[in-house]
Amino acid sequence: MIVDLAARTGRSFSVTGLLLGTLFFAASLTPSLLPRTDLLQGVLSGCSFAAGYGVGVAARFAWDIIQLPVPPRRWKQRLRLVAAAACLSTAAAFLLQASEWQNDIRALMDLEPVAQSRPLQIGALAIAVFAVIVLLTRLVLLVPIRSSRLLGRYVPPRTAAIFGTIFGALALWSVLDGVVFRLALRAVDSSFQQLDALVEDTVMQPQGILRTGSDASLINWDEIGRAGRRFVASGPSRFAISSFTGDDAEEPIRVFVGLNSAETVEERATLALEELKRTGAFDRSLLVIVTPIGTGGIDAGAMNTLEYLHRGDVASVAVQYSYLTSWLSLLIEPGYGADTARALFTKIYEHWTNLPPNERPRLYLHGLSLGALNSDLSVDLYDIVADPIDGALWSGPPFSMETWRLATAERNSSSPAWLPTFRDGSVIRFANRYNGLARGGAHWGPFRIAFLQYGSDPVTFFEPAAFYRPPAWMEGARAADVSEDFRWFPVVTFLQLALDMANAVKTPVGYGHRYGAADYIDAWIALTEPEGWSAEEISELKERFRPPPFEPSVSSFSFH
Repeated sequence: MIVDLAARTGRSFSVTGLLLGTLFFAASLTPSLLPRTDLLQGVLSGCSFAAGYGVGVAARFAWDIIQLPVPPRRWKQRLRLVAAAACLSTAAAFLLQASEWQNDIRALMDLEPVAQSRPLQIGALAIAVFAVIVLLTRLVLLVPIRSSRLLGRYVPPRTAAIFGTIFGALALWSVLDGVVFRLALRAVDSSFQQLDALVEDTVMQPQGILRTGSDASLINWDEIGRAGRRFVASGPSRFAISSFTGDDAEEPIRVFVGLNSAETVEERATLALEELKRTGAFDRSLLVIVTPIGTGGIDAGAMNTLEYLHRGDVASVAVQYSYLTSWLSLLIEPGYGADTARALFTKIYEHWTNLPPNERPRLYLHGLSLGALNSDLSVDLYDIVADPIDGALWSGPPFSMETWRLATAERNSSSPAWLPTFRDGSVIRFANRYNGLARGGAHWGPFRIAFLQYGSDPVTFFEPAAFYRPPAWMEGARAADVSEDFRWFPVVTFLQLALDMANAVKTPVGYGHRYGAADYIDAWIALTEPEGWSAEEISELKERFRPPPFEPSVSSFSFH
């Protein structure tokens, strides 16, 4: 009975689908931007197998629809045996090579090689994932199939098939959107809201009057939010900076307005401006408008290094727009971050332009990841052309960021897509962990935009079009942190990059989507030109910010 059931189950699968699925499975074992564990590899390979199987089934269906010739029925069993042998031998050959490919990527990132991967475990997990996907797909298809059969009693077969499919799709969407999605969203929202409200014992309320949340602040400590409290309670003090530089330093100003600090976006932006005025931020040499990531977090490495470089003569300000991780924030409230960033910039810029040019601070923008995307959306360059700000440093720019996409697409043909040069370099320049901002034929003008990006960052280099064509950054010479064995395959490369994006913060600092503090130093120097630093002192500062030995991040998604 079991043998008979297995035989019937085997006959229910498409030979064409299995053959193409195996090719997709094999391709999924090749390297991409980031290393993968056996568990992640098994999931990816299972999804790739299912995708290839689906393409094969669709291709066979189209073949039958247009009534192209098929092999005689008497050949069917032989073809199944040949296909099974081809599938098994191909899968085995690629599984045995998988660990070597993964170790090639690990070597680029200075990681210890892994032991021989477990091909049987990867293969078994991939088959399990494939089986679950096929089962769920068949269950989903039951609705339109049953609907079509029911309608077929009253209308012609083709009409029944069309309306049955439409009805099934609408019914499925209603269940997913009206029940599953809403219940999941409510649970996630509640969890992140509680996390944002958490007041950690290890984060102490600032005592200095130049920090938000102090007793002198216009903003209550308990209303700032978890990430905001971390930001204003951390960073170098004037004493730490003086101790390192040997010169007098000022206490850096840090302003943060949380979601609970005011009711509306406009009120939060106004509160941020008033807090800047209270702290004397407009008397500093530099003022940085920072757009946080979805949870409200700010890259400590970016701000700490800038405060050292300018001996504390820096003010920074941010307004929280969400307590969800960035990918959820994009999914649920896609315009809210841009609206908040725009409101904050408008308030500050209006005040800044009314100050005497020789008495106001230089004004910069900064953001990491989703923060960079929303920071870019906060300002229209045509609105500030008469009185421009001084520049922007955007790190880990997401692939959908408009200014980044434009400059990359219109790069000089002699430069690679992973580190472009844009026109004469007088406005926009790109850097990676090996720098690159010195490139450019013209003098870098008074308004400067710098992109800091790693070649192995899938948040930056994910490309939806990789589904059907190779990305431009795979052409020609590769970035130093990208494997030469990375090859493009239709559909599969898209899935590889999608998984890399979900895993992008589980890399050593300086790779993937984990931007190192030391890598910000050259970018800030090029943008802001701090005075009084020798090459030896800059080297010492970089050493101070070198990352500790690699520990995988606990975050599970690249957008934090």
